[in-house]
Amino acid sequence: MASSSLFLSLSLTLCLVSSLCYAHKSSLTLPVTKDDSTHQYLTTLSYGTPVESAKFVLDLGGSILWADCASRTTPSSTLAPIFHRSIRCLTAKGPEIETHRWLSSLANPIDQDQPCQIPAENSISGKRVTEGELVEDLVINRSHELLFTCSPTLLLNGLATGAKGMVGLDRSRTSFSSQVFHSLGTQRKITLCLSSSSGIVQFGNVAHESQPGSEIFRSLTFTPLVANQDQTQTHPSINVNSVKINGKKVSFDSPLGGGAQLSTVVPYTTLQTSIYANFESAYLKAASSMSMKRVDPVSPFGLCFESNGVGSSQVGPNVPVIDLVLQSEMVKWSIHGRNSMVQVNDDVMCLGFVDGGENPRNPIVIGGYQLEDVLVQIDFDTSMVGFSPSLLTKHATCSHFKP
Repeated sequence: MASSSLFLSLSLTLCLVSSLCYAHKSSLTLPVTKDDSTHQYLTTLSYGTPVESAKFVLDLGGSILWADCASRTTPSSTLAPIFHRSIRCLTAKGPEIETHRWLSSLANPIDQDQPCQIPAENSISGKRVTEGELVEDLVINRSHELLFTCSPTLLLNGLATGAKGMVGLDRSRTSFSSQVFHSLGTQRKITLCLSSSSGIVQFGNVAHESQPGSEIFRSLTFTPLVANQDQTQTHPSINVNSVKINGKKVSFDSPLGGGAQLSTVVPYTTLQTSIYANFESAYLKAASSMSMKRVDPVSPFGLCFESNGVGSSQVGPNVPVIDLVLQSEMVKWSIHGRNSMVQVNDDVMCLGFVDGGENPRNPIVIGGYQLEDVLVQIDFDTSMVGFSPSLLTKHATCSHFKP
């Protein structure tokens, strides 16, 4: 009965703050589903005239909404091109164009009537095109005029079947999230709740503490967003100062002390090779002390165990607890069996952390699997990230949040 009441409260909370059911429209909540074959997280957007719906892959590090506009059944009558000479073109190009170069190009009448070309990137395949055309159209039940890039069909390679583009959620001015914040006149907050099946992504104001179910928001632990030294890296990042396994600090060859990215396009947490080697060794030692039996690894994982004999708990398999220690010893992100072990078949479970290679662009990337059934809130106004304990501790999952 208690868990049923919590499910109702969670759904009511999201309804109260969602623009889909809250008249003030101080936020927007969209559904999220997970594609089993690619492990990608997708949302559905309706856009254009006549309205058509399509699936898009969520990308926390993406700087813009891009779409295969040619895939529409009927061309949109409300789609408007953005021209090279416009301020919106300059804004969208951001640091990729020097202002004086753009201003000088305005003197060339040939350039003035050219479409604004904005690069678009498939962050899963790594494919990047420069010939995407910036356009504006009605999006989300014709309620928002948003900029996005029409990109060639070839950029869809690697996306989940049926996906027509990607939704960029970084803090840049022309990302999908930034445009929604501006359209709603709301706080610049993204609240994300992913699961193995369905979940939500919410943009804008959150529930007031007096509203039903808001205790889940009051349970958030906050840590600062950190700036990426590499300006091409736009994923939200947090500092991970150390790692503990079953309470014991893991020794690394050099201090971590860097930004760990949060990603919805990387399925499992990836660690630079030297970090992974020490982490795996420490985890294996802790697992052996719990009588877990190692077996041959199953790709892409490096450390796997027999499922038989591993007990279960409220937060998944009863396995060593991983603590990411953040700005102080008092602030940690605890990862239990639900988010650390992946059941690859009936007999084998694997540690859901993988070797990211010798020279990855970022030494630590926290993947989507580790974010599931955790309420994550990215607040660009305060430059903070909040995260809840596993919702399983409250007999809930993110699949119980409904837009």
